[in-house]
Parts: sequence; C-alpha cells; structure tokens
Amino acid sequence: MMRRYTYPEAAEELRVEERWLRRNIKRLPHSKKGRAVTFSDADLERIDALHHHEPSTGPLAIVEPPVPGRHPMAHLRPLPPRGAAVRIG
Repeated sequence: MMRRYTYPEAAEELRVEERWLRRNIKRLPHSKKGRAVTFSDADLERIDALHHHEPSTGPLAIVEPPVPGRHPMAHLRPLPPRGAAVRIG
C-alpha cells in the first residue's frame, strides 16, 4: 500500500511550513478525496523537483553549447512601416 501524508506530515518531510503547503495547494501535486488532501511519496518528490534550482552562473552552472545551424528566430521578419500598404497573399 502506498504511504499517504497529511498536511503536517508532508510539511515535515519537505521541511516547509504547513501554511505554505495550504497556500500553494493549487500549484502542487496532491490527491483529494472529498475535503481530505493527501500527498504520496511521488507527490513529495515532484514538489521537491519543482522547487529545485540549478546554479545559473559560477563554476557549477550547466551551460548548454549553442546548436550550430539556423538561428531559432531566422523566420521572423520586421514589421512594415506604419501607414504602408499591407500585401495579402
């Protein structure tokens, strides 16, 4: 049987305040049966992953090299000047 955590138990596992869980419940994975809200181990892992941040600068930052080839915005064209005739087709 899968372990289910109540608000206080989940807050203790995640090391957050119970109030934080209650305020953010609509944005967090959980199960609800009637008014009873519970969290599974998988829910707690997903909540932890959702709020995990990797460094964006410094020696531990993961920097992806640019992909060679066509620029991702190469298909964009500038807007015509204001008042210019618009060509359809």
